[in-house]
Amino acid sequence: MSLVDTAAVKRLADWDGERLERLAAEYGTPLYVTDHDRIRENFERFSSAFGFAHVMYAAKANTGRAVIRTLYDAGADVECAAAGELHRALAAGVAPEDLQYTAVNPPDADLDYAVDLWEDAPELTVTAGAPMTLDRLAERGFDGRLSIRVNPGIGTGHHEKVATGKDAKFGVPYDEVADLVDPARDRFEFVGLHAHVGSGVLSADLDEHRRALRKVAALAERIGDMEFLDLGGGFGVPYRPEEPPLDIEAAAAMVREVTADVDATIAVEPGRYLVADAGALLTRVNTIKETPQTRVVGVDAGLTALVRPAMFDSYHHIRNVTGGDREAVESSVGGPLCTSADVFCTDRPIPRPEAKDVLAIGNVGAYGINLASQFHSQPKPAEVAIDGGDERVTRRRETFADLTRLEDEAPGDR
Repeated sequence: MSLVDTAAVKRLADWDGERLERLAAEYGTPLYVTDHDRIRENFERFSSAFGFAHVMYAAKANTGRAVIRTLYDAGADVECAAAGELHRALAAGVAPEDLQYTAVNPPDADLDYAVDLWEDAPELTVTAGAPMTLDRLAERGFDGRLSIRVNPGIGTGHHEKVATGKDAKFGVPYDEVADLVDPARDRFEFVGLHAHVGSGVLSADLDEHRRALRKVAALAERIGDMEFLDLGGGFGVPYRPEEPPLDIEAAAAMVREVTADVDATIAVEPGRYLVADAGALLTRVNTIKETPQTRVVGVDAGLTALVRPAMFDSYHHIRNVTGGDREAVESSVGGPLCTSADVFCTDRPIPRPEAKDVLAIGNVGAYGINLASQFHSQPKPAEVAIDGGDERVTRRRETFADLTRLEDEAPGDR
């Protein structure tokens, strides 16, 4: 079976509607539902295509303990971009030697945590993206496994805000890396180069992605004498029903081609590709309002549950789970928050939503629950994992008491 077919993406229509309705009734809404069988399938497909590479899971896509544990048990090491992600990965049972910490302007507390971890687990790899980060690590006594993040000056991906390869915030400028490596070899155990050039890369983006990765590979060839070249992740999934999935075999062949002359292990860090289509957000309709401009459909999930449409203007497919056989009407779906940004779609044809209907929002397994907030004092949603025939709550719903818990525990006036 080709890797580029319906199995290469789980569309929102592929979810069992009766099961989703039952989960919404049993656990309430808004509710994140995560399909762990799908996560394993995605990892197996990816690791099969990239059999020549060291595959790590980019935990920032979804740091849920159950998600990390599922991928680690499947064979993925874990890449963390913050000390809190290191903490979460350890809590999920990941061994320190299977972690990589990619620091981005790391706060002092983050570096302290990573160096403390390294002192007990010298196999930990730390990636630095600025010369000053090297100094700050050395000041803490760190002389262990170090990689340097490269900024190739070329960014790819679905949105300007994720085209990290051309954002000066990320990595050492390309032309300065070579001069930084030799001094780094004297101070640390220099083990490799790292680059991440963007996110949401689909088949149409592979030529531009190839251009960026070829530039990084050429630098690795010139520098030489390293353990690995880490090319990050960025491999995307289709968010719109009509979009074809990424040809993962073509993506792997491209990476293999551009790194053919690199004498080092090639590493990749998929995140979104592994978890995005394994998540759905269930929300219940509470208000219908007919206006001269549009049919307003009010739901109990807001941008506090899923911020990507507000932050990136992202498209997420919406399915009427309850009334999928009704005639489609143009609807604007929005949540309960007092801001015009709190909308999931505007004037989109959806089978006519009615009060009490359950709607499902697709492709939320990446950067969904991780970006949830308590804005407007909204408790964060619960999360249920489905694993074959089993279901379990992996994140309980927050309560009003949770909203004030940290203040209640503070020593100041209450």
